[in-house]
Amino acid sequence: MTSTRPGAFAGAAGEWADDERPGRAATEVPHTTPPVDSGLARELLDGLDEAVLTSDDAGLVVLVNTMAGQLLPDIVVGTDLAGCPLPALAAASATGADDFEGEHRGRRLRGVRRALGGNRSAWYVRDVTDEHGRVAELLAERRRTRFLARAGRRLGLALERDQALRAVATLAVPYLADLALVVHLPPTPTEYRPHWVRYAADDTAPVTGTVDWDVVAAVPGLVEALDGETTDPRHWPATGRERLAPLLPAGFDPPATLLVGPMPGAGRTAGALVLLRRSQRAGFDRRDVELVRELAARAGTALATAQLHDEQSHLARVLQDSLLPPRLPKVAGMRMAGGYRAAGGGLRIGGDFYDVLPTGDGALFAVGDVCGKGVGAAVLTGRVRQSLQTLRLVEQQPRELLRLLDRALLDTPDTTRRGQFTTLLLGTVRVGPEGGLRVRIAGGGHPAPLVIRADGTVTAIRVGGMPVGALPGARFATVDVRLSPGELLFTRTDGVAEARGGPRGTEIFGEQRLRRTLAAGVGLPPATVVDRVLQEVDTWCAGHRHDDIAMLAIGPAGN
Repeated sequence: MTSTRPGAFAGAAGEWADDERPGRAATEVPHTTPPVDSGLARELLDGLDEAVLTSDDAGLVVLVNTMAGQLLPDIVVGTDLAGCPLPALAAASATGADDFEGEHRGRRLRGVRRALGGNRSAWYVRDVTDEHGRVAELLAERRRTRFLARAGRRLGLALERDQALRAVATLAVPYLADLALVVHLPPTPTEYRPHWVRYAADDTAPVTGTVDWDVVAAVPGLVEALDGETTDPRHWPATGRERLAPLLPAGFDPPATLLVGPMPGAGRTAGALVLLRRSQRAGFDRRDVELVRELAARAGTALATAQLHDEQSHLARVLQDSLLPPRLPKVAGMRMAGGYRAAGGGLRIGGDFYDVLPTGDGALFAVGDVCGKGVGAAVLTGRVRQSLQTLRLVEQQPRELLRLLDRALLDTPDTTRRGQFTTLLLGTVRVGPEGGLRVRIAGGGHPAPLVIRADGTVTAIRVGGMPVGALPGARFATVDVRLSPGELLFTRTDGVAEARGGPRGTEIFGEQRLRRTLAAGVGLPPATVVDRVLQEVDTWCAGHRHDDIAMLAIGPAGN
């Protein structure tokens, strides 16, 4: 028979004849309502798929249907609901509540009360154990999904290996365990001893340390996990705990269970995740094991990624140290200063450069701008600088040196196909007999150098020439300049004048603004002039991206 909603048979459940109330045994209960056909009411109630308990105005059970007899066998006709064996129903009856939910005989029951005539009531009770289990499992699955999503975000942001190790340890506590221990081997160990990162619920921060292999072997399943094997939950060993003391914080209660999971890495196991639960907490079930293995797998991937990032960062630092503008040498009779800004946000290297190399009677200087930006431009910068340092040993005349450099770049495999070239100013500086400087500059398609005269005028020295390494048969030009005491030669790349910023953020810094800045620094030392120009450019850009910038200022020692 099709189930009927609670209350649909209120009349049938409550309007029984004087002496015809159904039950397991005949019971005399006073009545004040007209009689109805009790057989029909019982038949209707037995057709429901939920238990029905009808009580009179005194709270005594006067009717139980077949489902109630199966679901609540200890509640029979005549039972006082306020004192029945189902505590949740008893409390609801005593307080006049209209619903309840509670445990009874290992099942979860939910009931709703419907009022009948004559202060009588009918309780409709359903077994919601399976429904409650499905809801609880759904909520648990949602919590696990949220945990893995949070773990993925944390591990994805851990770009350094140590940061990833700490993230793994702290993520597992307290959701998965009371204490987490990440055991790993350093990528390039100075000593072949396991390292660990530990975090407990009472800790303020992860703790790190090293441990001997005999301690590792005493932890059940840890050696297997470090070899990449999966293990099942185990009991923390009751004997030999003093050997395991280095792995646990002082005062930590003896754990009841542990679970060890391997953290697979790139080509080898990155480490093992050890989780401990105290005795007050339930052990690891099947779902916990699956979740821990998933976390350990993600942790291994994060550690492999962080290791790769660490290696790339190390290579970048080595590359930067070799390609950053050098500390300028001290040359008798002259003062010089350089300035540099790279366009890349993370890299401190780019395609603009300056260099000064001492010679027997003065110095050789270079200011250049290679084609491109970032690492590719930095590599070509290094190639140009290394070539200049080698070629100057056989040639020190600026124009001839440019020609040799041009041939060297063109002879490099795939250089022409890639379109790699550089603009360059190459010059020699010697101290003149009058105390000034004699400068010879060869140009390779680079912006004209500027001379700051003692009277504050700024003059461009037109050199010309073609870019170096761009086309076979390139022509280069040479010009001679004399610097008197108080005067300064200022060379730079085009990133200075082309820096964009200003009120609208799109205006270029420009040659005229550069010249005004230089004229305001007349008579100042080269280092001060360079700092002023960099400060003006930084203020003009106001945080906007700009091209690589390199500059070099040279003047007589009296400046």
